[in-house]
Amino acid sequence: MIFAVITFPGSNCDRDCLDAIGRVLGFQVRSVFHKERLLGECDAVVVPGGFSYGDYLRAGALAKLSPIMDDVRRFADQGGPVVGICNGFQILCEAGLLPGALIRNRSLRFVSRVVELRVENPRPPFANSYVADQIIRLPIAHGEGCYVADQRTLDELERSGRVILRYAGPIRPDAPDGNPNGSMRAIAGIVNETGNVFGLMPHPERACDPLLGNTDGAGVFLSIARARTEVPPAEPARG
Repeated sequence: MIFAVITFPGSNCDRDCLDAIGRVLGFQVRSVFHKERLLGECDAVVVPGGFSYGDYLRAGALAKLSPIMDDVRRFADQGGPVVGICNGFQILCEAGLLPGALIRNRSLRFVSRVVELRVENPRPPFANSYVADQIIRLPIAHGEGCYVADQRTLDELERSGRVILRYAGPIRPDAPDGNPNGSMRAIAGIVNETGNVFGLMPHPERACDPLLGNTDGAGVFLSIARARTEVPPAEPARG
């Protein structure tokens, strides 16, 4: 199992992803610079967090034009799993690989803390290491994490089970509804129509190492590996 982690100018979580996936979880992982045009050999792509291109214009608006994004699109179109974390989620939305957009937090302030999330749908390939309604804790660190979309898109995401993670607390004075950034319907992570592109604002790579006291995020990467390596059972022979 080989993960490719993209690095853009301003990425600051690519090293965290490389360390979590490689050293902690033991998978093969390689760094791919944004100016490259081919991903090379890989089984999954990670678009990490940070502030690509300084978040000029809009977060992710310039990164979507990077040369490597053409191959990321081809990889996704061929069914390869792609996960975008924080700024990576913003990039995938700007690139049209996921619906909706991420805008300024409702508080208009940068939020950095651990949040509680409910696993809405443990569907593969990104959440099959969890169970439905499981509460997990992951860190967030963003100023533009408020997920928005038109009502038709939101209804379709709900109807088709494409909301994977939802903010569920803890309740705080700055987030009395448990929603730290004001995202519509408390959405924290979604997948595309075919289910192979996943965007989430929380940082699973920062919750993989037991030394940090929390390994709830490891399930995202373990789920990808499980989905890519499991062989479906053979159909029973027909007499």
